[in-house]
Amino acid sequence: MKLLLKFNLIVVAIVAIGLAIVSCVAHSFLVDNARAQVLQQAELMIQSASSTRDYTTEELTPIIVTAPAMRHTFLPQAIPFYGATVTFARLRQKFPDYMYKEATLNPTNLQDRAVDWEADVIDAFRNKPDVKEFVGERETATGPSLYLAHPIKTEASCLECHSLPSAAPKTMIQKYGSTNGFGWKLNEIVGAQIVSVPMALPIQIASRAFKTLIWSLATTFAAILLAIDLVLYFLIILPLRKLSAVADRVSLGQLDQAELAVRGKDEMAQLTASFNRLVVTVVKALRMLG
Repeated sequence: MKLLLKFNLIVVAIVAIGLAIVSCVAHSFLVDNARAQVLQQAELMIQSASSTRDYTTEELTPIIVTAPAMRHTFLPQAIPFYGATVTFARLRQKFPDYMYKEATLNPTNLQDRAVDWEADVIDAFRNKPDVKEFVGERETATGPSLYLAHPIKTEASCLECHSLPSAAPKTMIQKYGSTNGFGWKLNEIVGAQIVSVPMALPIQIASRAFKTLIWSLATTFAAILLAIDLVLYFLIILPLRKLSAVADRVSLGQLDQAELAVRGKDEMAQLTASFNRLVVTVVKALRMLG
């Protein structure tokens, strides 16, 4: 095996190990960064929903309930979750993969009833009341999705409509019936605000960035290796071949050999000068013996 090939194999092995390490670190970093961006979007959405709820509670509801004509009328617009739900329903017209839901175990409106995985999230909050936030991932028809959930805990104002059917506004009973959404207790976790944000696009972007990074590194290493090979060939391999060729000819009896040119003062130049002196000495010795 030639020296240049041995050198290339060693360098390629080292570079391959380095690329493997870089690949693991870079892939983990890019995926974590993509997940962090998605989580930030989810945080923004759920805070926006909470702000809408607060606005309804603090600004809109007092105006509606104090209006004489509305005192005994149930208006969904006066309910905090309604504004947040309607706002995000309009958002989904442009971003259908984004979801906001105030999932409830026992809702008045059956459209708000928690499905299996949402019920699991709510149960997790009920089992650990001190937990204020839950983050998870799940597979959807459009790819992986990250969800962020906050617990929904009843307040005194909630019991005005959800304690007993007899205490609820008659217009609400007429609209939703008296079967669902009752029996709530004060400070009970009855549901969860859940925001789902698709991860497919950020993961695709991270994947493309990862492939570009690895391709760039591999190309750079290949170019560097080629440059090193050229330097080694012209500065070391080629001079050594010339030395070897002269030594072969002298060993075969071809004693009339011109001295090799000595260029520079580096180690290879010193070796060439020493070799020239050695050849002169060997030729003189062979001629004396002959």
